[in-house]
Order: sequence, then C-alpha cells, then structure tokens
Amino acid sequence: MSKQTKQPPIIAELGRPETPDETAARKAASSKAYRSSQTFRNLIAALLVTVAVVAVIIFAVPRGEPVEPEPIDVAGIAAGVESTMDSPVLVPELGDFWRANSAKLLGGATVVWEVTLAPSADDERGFIKVAQAFDADASWAPQRLNGIAPTDTVRIGGLEWDVYEPGNADSNANVTYAIGTQAGDDYILLYGSRSPDSTAELAESLIPQIRSLSEAS
Repeated sequence: MSKQTKQPPIIAELGRPETPDETAARKAASSKAYRSSQTFRNLIAALLVTVAVVAVIIFAVPRGEPVEPEPIDVAGIAAGVESTMDSPVLVPELGDFWRANSAKLLGGATVVWEVTLAPSADDERGFIKVAQAFDADASWAPQRLNGIAPTDTVRIGGLEWDVYEPGNADSNANVTYAIGTQAGDDYILLYGSRSPDSTAELAESLIPQIRSLSEAS
C-alpha cells in the first residue's frame, strides 16, 4: 500500500492552506512581536532598577541642617601675622553685624594683611575687605583697584580718607566703593560692594587702631 502524502492544514481565516510565502510572513510577524515584548520587558526592568538605585541614594543621605562653618579666629591669625611682620595689624571688631570670611597675609612686592568681612544677616548683601599694606602709601591702592585713582577725599573719625569709585563693578571684582588712609608706614584700604555709609561706619570703628598704628611708626 502506498503512503499517503500529508496535506497542509487549512487556515480558517483563509479557507485554504497557507502558501509558503504566507507561512514565512506569519512566522516573521510572530517573531517581531516576541522581540518587541522582550524589549518592553527589558525597558521596564531597567526603569525599576534605576528607581531602586535612586531610592537607596535618597534614603542613604543623612538628613539634618547644613553644618555651619567654623568661625574664623581673626585675632588669633592676626597675632601670628604681628609676630611674622614684627608690626601691629588691624583687627576689625565683628560685633553682631559682621562675620569674617577670610583673614590672611598676602605676599608679593607689597605684603598685605587682609580681612574679608560680610554681613551676618541673610537680608544684608555685599562685602568689605580691610587691607593693611605694609610700608606702602596711596600709590599702592590703584594696584589693588585695577588702576582706579582716588576721585575725592572725605573726613572720617578726624582722619582724611581718599575716595575711590570704580565705574564698572564687573571689571573690578564687584568692588563699587573704596576709601583709604595712611597709618604711619602703612596704607589702610577698605574696599568692596557695601555703600559709602556702611564703609564709613566700619572705618569709624577702626580709627583707634589706625591712630595706634600711626603712633607706633
């Protein structure tokens, strides 16, 4: 008895067997759908891993208020500078209004003791640098003020101060106003972005020390 050849199954949608091309197209579509589902699953898995990592980072970071920086010991640093320079230096009184952002001795052709002050209150803006240039006079100030020469003078605490008014704060490291006076062998320069009145008030508080510097020279 001869073996009967198995006939291809009839596809209900077609009402007849598939042609080889139709079979190939159906398998390709099925394979594409499978790959798409795998890609979507992989994407979801990657997103879940990312979310988990972010959650670990968020919950692992310690909570609490930012740590306030240690206050700068201006008087202590000044004592070291006085020993180094064998000369008294200005020590601004901070009080409740000011805080010291830095206090340092700057080297160069002219050695300078400089203290940077800023208001303690959050609603106050600006800064003033108190600079004491050793063995210098008014000719030193323009070097610090980008070549700006004094435009006027003003009397504060019985002393005459040179007035410097930079025209462009952007080209002068945000410095908008400065005053300077001679203190014996040294030149004192107050410069920054505070108002003339605020700068004058700080200068007034330094008058006793400036007079002492003049007498010590």
